Amino acid sequence: MASLGDIGVSALINIISAFAFLLAFAILRIQPVNDRVYFPKWYINGARSSQRHTRNFVGNIVNLNFFTYLTFLNWMPQAMKMKEPEIIEHAGLDSAVFLRIYVLGLKIFGPITLVALLFLVPVNVSGGTLFFLSKELVVSDIDKLSISNIQPKSLKFFAHISMMYAFTCWICYMLYKEYDMVSSMRMSFIASKHRRAEQFTVLVRNMPHGSSHSVSESVDTFFKKNHPNHYLCHQVVYNANRFGRLVNRRHRLQNWLDYNQLKFERHPEKRPTLRTGFLGLWGKKVDSIEYYKQQVKEFDQYLSMERQKVLKDPKCIMPAAFVSFNSRWGAAVCAQTQQSKNPTLWLTNWAPEPRDVYWKNLAIPFFSLSIRKLVISLTVFALVFFYMIPIAFVQSLANLEGLERVAPFLRPVIELKFIKSFLQGFLPGFALKFFLYILPSVLMVMSKVEGHVAFSVLERRTAAKYYYFMLVNVFLGSIITGTAFEQLDSFLHQSPTEIPRTIGVSIPMKATFFITYIMVDGWAGIAAEILRLKPLVIYHLKNMFIVKTERDREKAMDPGSVDLPETIPSLQLYFLMGIVYAVVTPILLPFILGFFAFAYFVYRHQIINVYNQRYESAAAFWPHVHSRIIASLLISQLLLLGLLSTKKAANSTPLLVALPILTLTFHKYCKNRFEPAFREYPLEEAMEKDTQDKTSEPELNLKSYLADAYLHPIFHSFEEVDLVEVKVDKNPDTIPSQPTTPNHSPSQPATPDHIPSQPETKPVSRSHSPSPSHDLHQQEHEESATVQHYEFGPPANVYHYGYEHHENIFHYNMDLYEATQHDAQDYVVESPRGYYHY
Repeated sequence: MASLGDIGVSALINIISAFAFLLAFAILRIQPVNDRVYFPKWYINGARSSQRHTRNFVGNIVNLNFFTYLTFLNWMPQAMKMKEPEIIEHAGLDSAVFLRIYVLGLKIFGPITLVALLFLVPVNVSGGTLFFLSKELVVSDIDKLSISNIQPKSLKFFAHISMMYAFTCWICYMLYKEYDMVSSMRMSFIASKHRRAEQFTVLVRNMPHGSSHSVSESVDTFFKKNHPNHYLCHQVVYNANRFGRLVNRRHRLQNWLDYNQLKFERHPEKRPTLRTGFLGLWGKKVDSIEYYKQQVKEFDQYLSMERQKVLKDPKCIMPAAFVSFNSRWGAAVCAQTQQSKNPTLWLTNWAPEPRDVYWKNLAIPFFSLSIRKLVISLTVFALVFFYMIPIAFVQSLANLEGLERVAPFLRPVIELKFIKSFLQGFLPGFALKFFLYILPSVLMVMSKVEGHVAFSVLERRTAAKYYYFMLVNVFLGSIITGTAFEQLDSFLHQSPTEIPRTIGVSIPMKATFFITYIMVDGWAGIAAEILRLKPLVIYHLKNMFIVKTERDREKAMDPGSVDLPETIPSLQLYFLMGIVYAVVTPILLPFILGFFAFAYFVYRHQIINVYNQRYESAAAFWPHVHSRIIASLLISQLLLLGLLSTKKAANSTPLLVALPILTLTFHKYCKNRFEPAFREYPLEEAMEKDTQDKTSEPELNLKSYLADAYLHPIFHSFEEVDLVEVKVDKNPDTIPSQPTTPNHSPSQPATPDHIPSQPETKPVSRSHSPSPSHDLHQQEHEESATVQHYEFGPPANVYHYGYEHHENIFHYNMDLYEATQHDAQDYVVESPRGYYHY
């Protein structure tokens, strides 16, 4: 069992590590060469541009202003300058509410820490029980500050029960206030947003398909019949996953062509060559540039045929569609009601915003979703118990005295003072963190297999799986496994009736392990987060070997968004540890409090300067956060109830029985009071927004705005005739109307760099619009020489390539196809006497 000295060694190691990371961050972030790594958010928003070309060679790499090196921690006050409304405008509501989780931790554990240290620690120290049990059990000085030190049948347990009631009341009060605040913020955010496609659109699945009608005709007929006054248009879902994989292959060929052309430009005296055999090791030696040009040309012909197959093959049309309405009220009625007498047909849900759609999973047949979820549930269950093996080994390292009794031959090595302190104070938390490193990626793959159709839902489901894993393995597994190792000798030499007593005493002893884990993960780990060492290395490697244009550099600096599937469950684990040990071992609370304060500063800085959220769910994850904090409360109450039962506190234990019942009642009230705001859109709000739109824009052509908002990304590169085939019709219906501005984006907002990150849709210029409206510049047009420009995918990286076919020349602007994230940008049809913008 780790002693106070071992805890001190661990604290020293982690404080030095955190300080080293912060020092490295303070130096690296002010270097011009690293500016895009530590401030990418401002580059994406267009508020910051590279100034390296204005300096000399040394000044482009190293900051020569030595005064800036003295401002070591100035990033903290800078991070606090931006107010919450500004953060919502800058990074979105999801990011602002994510930060409120840390603030909630500070609000909850600040008063609890103060009260517990002032009242409970003196009560625990005065017990003296472990002094008499030290010869039987492995104990430490930390344990003498816990509830284990109280003698059985003591009246002092009333103090712990009173504190549990007080802490529960305080936590419930703060949860209620925060739930009320977040739900109000969500409703205000939705009401204040500009017009968005998802406000008018419903995803319809499991539609019956007759042989005499196509899917599109069935949808059109059904909604014209059942929603005649509000139905506007629809877009059927195509299975274009194979085409997406072909585009990825096409992208790789283009990269090789670009690489060889760049190589030839640098060394024009020698043309690059390659061998056509396996891995270029043997075969005919050919000119690399001509070889890849021919490969690209042939592949484009194949892409054209595959594209037509997607359009023509009925098997590529899925029984699902995005259905749009002429009002928010009409969409809300459809999304929140049953559409058919058969409750398994015509299933409707709110459509995610276009940039949130995970297109690959829309091709999954609906009937297979239940089977997939069952299989994944069984797999997650098996994964949880598979990971118990390394967790058990980690816990054996945390309690070397107990391990010595089982394996005496390790005693000579373990007894070395430095090794003993290192193993007990630092290695357990580090090893556990390593085991958990790859887990979120595995769980995300499982969530995708389940068939969820939105990135936000995928991340919430992955977070749920990760939380269950952390609960069973990291928390409960650490307690149970550690107890088994450290008390094995006692279990073998005592009567069965004494085992529950031993377990009850042992549970608080695991506080030492969790203290080391908090210091490794919550102190050094958070400092490593702000250093961004891995993105820093990857960016410079890409900059050296891959980046060819400024757009390539923008892609290389892409920071991604906050890793919610991993970060939120980790946060909930800290809530669990703090709530459980608040009464049992209060000495752990200052470490929890330090984590929340430090992490709040770090993530506030990262959200303002680094992360770029790829979707906006309007804080849809908050009900899960609330529910799991309630679950932590219930676990703490049940553990305390079991612990007191081993202490023979028959007079005081029954007082705790009512506490879980009261907690569940509070949770049910909050669920009924606030959760509907996160699942449904009030018709009152929808009608109010519709009325405002009719007043401000009475001539709006909403059909033009919504027609291609949910068109599959690959179709944005299609010719106009193909767009007709996929039912893109922007003509208004019976009531003639025109958009108030020709530059509205029909699908998603755009930032100055075309990165869809802002929470509001803003009018953008035609060249920046994901789906600009048609604009005929000249009436004359010759068919003999047509040049077409296509662009789709992430706009930050565009490649040009040519493809000749008969009399037409196709010039594609194409980046790595990601069928799940991005819409098309634009394409132009040119002729000698006129050109069109599509």
